[in-house]
Amino acid sequence: MSEVMEKNEVFLKVQSIFADLFELDPADVTPSAHLYEDLDIDSIDAVDLIVRLKEETGKKVDPEVYKTIRTVDDMVEAVTELMATP
Repeated sequence: MSEVMEKNEVFLKVQSIFADLFELDPADVTPSAHLYEDLDIDSIDAVDLIVRLKEETGKKVDPEVYKTIRTVDDMVEAVTELMATP
């Protein structure tokens, strides 16, 4: 991922990661989709997701920040903020 990404670009990348890692239909990965209730992401999946995001961004996702993420949009916001930090 480039250093400066638009929120929509981040969403498309996150959507792609969900589709790839968890074999989800990209159409189901909407901004309002809840990770646990709608997409059936469990704690093991969450670890895989954090590892993949680190690979994609080159930056570590703070576990405290991850704990606050409930929806795909929350994930997009967190990644957008992560990418904006030096």
